[in-house]
Amino acid sequence: MMGLRVIGLAVVLALSLTLVPVAEAQQAKVSRIGVFGDSEGSKHLWDSFRQTLRELGYVEGQNIAIEWLSPPGRPERLPNHAAELVRLKVDVIVAGNSQAATAAKRLTSTIPIVVMTADPVGTGLVTSVARPGGNVTGISTQSADLVGKQLQLLKEVIPRVSRVAILWNPDNPFHITNATEAEAAAHKLGLQPQHVAVRDRKDFDGAFSAMRKARAEAFLALADAVVFFTHRAIIADLAAKTGLPAVYSRREHVEAGGLIAYGTDRRELFRRVAVYVDKILKGAKPADLPVEQPTKFELLINMKTAKALRLTIPQSILLRADQVIE
Repeated sequence: MMGLRVIGLAVVLALSLTLVPVAEAQQAKVSRIGVFGDSEGSKHLWDSFRQTLRELGYVEGQNIAIEWLSPPGRPERLPNHAAELVRLKVDVIVAGNSQAATAAKRLTSTIPIVVMTADPVGTGLVTSVARPGGNVTGISTQSADLVGKQLQLLKEVIPRVSRVAILWNPDNPFHITNATEAEAAAHKLGLQPQHVAVRDRKDFDGAFSAMRKARAEAFLALADAVVFFTHRAIIADLAAKTGLPAVYSRREHVEAGGLIAYGTDRRELFRRVAVYVDKILKGAKPADLPVEQPTKFELLINMKTAKALRLTIPQSILLRADQVIE
């Protein structure tokens, strides 16, 4: 009988040791990631984000769940969607632009926020690039001299250009400083800048009429993840109708019919955002994660648009281009 008791006890212990890991696996924490401030046409970029998460060991439905909110092109809904993510108590919020991050920061000082924005310091999201100091960190989408390089490209393509319009959105916090930087860069290049404001879809026709009246010979569209990006086809169409060459920050503008785009490699940005999410889920604090600066840039040229505008793109620029759309 004693031998049977010993055997029975051994079986119970063996079963318990076998079942404990299973129970722990069943109770494994599912981290919740809230994403909002999305832009229409950026699905391929978020695919890069998700793919990087998979490479880092995250599987949706197993150890992470992603809450996707904020229909594209509806900035007025950002505060409501930020409130919803806070209510859901997600483990980390990914904000697609500074407006979304600002809306989230107003509602929570505890949930980590990872943002993609051109000027996180200027918009008040972080204290400094090196030490963000709060619950927000992320990736900078633009280098300090980017607008200068974009205007330089216009000068190389159109040496005779003298009047350049700067298309900006007063509701974009970053544009307040970026428009000033663009104006200073234009003066250094001997260009006469003209600020043209667009807040939403209904403003575009009037903006292009203002450019014509001011005799603008080209324009620079500042990076805008909401209005300009969502309505990039409309901008390209109006530019074609008015015969105005333009330079943009995102490749999608050139794919929609714009002339030139020079800016950060956004696929790389979205991959880096996933890396930051991974660090935070593993215990890192946003306050201690420096805002990462962009290191990869890309140049795209639409030759169809160039031909329609009767422009000859210098060979030196074509050789530098990452992609030429024929």
